[in-house]
Amino acid sequence: HVQLVESGGGLVQAGGSLRLFCATSGRPFSQYAVVWFRQAPGKEREFLAVINWGGSRTAYSDSVKGRFTISRDNVAKAVYLQMSSLKPEDTAVYYCAATRGNYYSDIPGSGSTEYAYWGQGTQVTVSS
Repeated sequence: HVQLVESGGGLVQAGGSLRLFCATSGRPFSQYAVVWFRQAPGKEREFLAVINWGGSRTAYSDSVKGRFTISRDNVAKAVYLQMSSLKPEDTAVYYCAATRGNYYSDIPGSGSTEYAYWGQGTQVTVSS
């Protein structure tokens, strides 16, 4: 199994940037596809971005496409979410999650139930 721990959240002004980190333990990390979700108070958990085993394939929600970038370093066993042009509506708890499966060249879907392993989340607050 893989364990996930998010960090990098905090308070930032609108228009600013943050880089979130998803540190993992357990192996083989390189055979997990990893996703970022977020959840704002009173709202459903929202898919943001997903990346396959080697990082060759990614997908984004329309709400963050062009502003957020997901990447991974399998040697460091970490996944990153670079966020720019942040808006107050980006305020939420951000979670990384992972799933095993044959995602060498494919990517899993955007449903939260597809991911068996979750971190505890990191708070991102964007002030106007």
